[in-house]
Amino acid sequence: MSYFVDKKGYYGEFGGAFIPEMLYPNVKELEDNYLKIMQEPSFQKEFQELLKEYVGRPTPLYFAKRLSEKYKTKIYLKREDLCHTGAHKINNTIGQILVAKKLGKTRVIAETGAGQHGVATATVCALMGIECVVYMGEIDIARQAPNVARMKMLGAKVVPALSGSRTLKDATNEAIRDWINNPINTHYIIGSVVGPHPYPDMVARFQSVISEEIKKQLLEKEQTENPDYVIACVGGGSNAAGAFYHYLDEEKVNLIAVEAAGLGIHSGESAATSILGKEGVIHGSKTLLMQSEDGQITEPYSISAGLDYPGIGPLHAHLYRSKRAEFISITDAEAMTAGLELCELEGIIPAIESAHALAVFNMKKFKESDVVVLNLSGRGDKDLDTYVKYFKL
Repeated sequence: MSYFVDKKGYYGEFGGAFIPEMLYPNVKELEDNYLKIMQEPSFQKEFQELLKEYVGRPTPLYFAKRLSEKYKTKIYLKREDLCHTGAHKINNTIGQILVAKKLGKTRVIAETGAGQHGVATATVCALMGIECVVYMGEIDIARQAPNVARMKMLGAKVVPALSGSRTLKDATNEAIRDWINNPINTHYIIGSVVGPHPYPDMVARFQSVISEEIKKQLLEKEQTENPDYVIACVGGGSNAAGAFYHYLDEEKVNLIAVEAAGLGIHSGESAATSILGKEGVIHGSKTLLMQSEDGQITEPYSISAGLDYPGIGPLHAHLYRSKRAEFISITDAEAMTAGLELCELEGIIPAIESAHALAVFNMKKFKESDVVVLNLSGRGDKDLDTYVKYFKL
């Protein structure tokens, strides 16, 4: 079985490009050119240089000694929280801005929920001197004020989405409308492994630098490229796609994808898409999607703004359906406790998204000899307010 995208843009039965006719030229241009551009030596040279000099790669693979002692297994943290802008998102925006330049685009648009992807997009647009417009739900603008300020300081125009639930889904709808109206000069930087083909594959390829580095670093530390487990949180799923990418065909490496159960899987306030989702189409791709009996998308909920998405990327839907990855759902309370535990045991404040992955150690028993790599996808600065209110610090 293949876990990579096929020529039609599918992972097994999931993926494809379900788009309005007016978007076809934009998506086709990208599909026809992205692999050619990414393989050009000049592109690779600039991409690798920026990852090293600007993003700060390779990020460390850190042996978490006290955490390992507590859970009686070998735990390594892939420190994506140490990337410039504080999360893995920058790996993809650097790649896509270079693709946009090669295609002659002079304007970039993006959608954002928690604001991390918006900040990463605004950052690379400032770096390259390209106009940037970020769409963000009115509710998210209010609850993620520091990231909104960052985007504005970086020169981006932040446009509120005032329709629907005024969150990420609606921001994405606004961005797609903009792209339809400005097809010639505009590139849409999607922030996760979602959307119409070729986006899920392109984003996964840019994020695959994570697992590429893990292999080299583990060889040095454990004399093997392959861990027993790789763990990552999944909203749309770009950090997980990056951490899993070079291990997809290594059947002996167990993959664990961690979703947000919110207040409980069946509480009605959840984002556990793999369990609650049914096949459907969202933002241009066929995947697993939380929806009502009559096919209306249901509102997800998580204390983490970055996992608050009603679908998952088609790669992850395929990994779930094929049983290549184990999917575990973690509640708000479990994630917050795990986040605080990392602070106290290792002196690292994780993003609440990453804290969901950390909570797996309380759910699942590992052997003492197991080598477990957890992708620490982001740092917790953006979530301090949530931590403070939750724990009444």
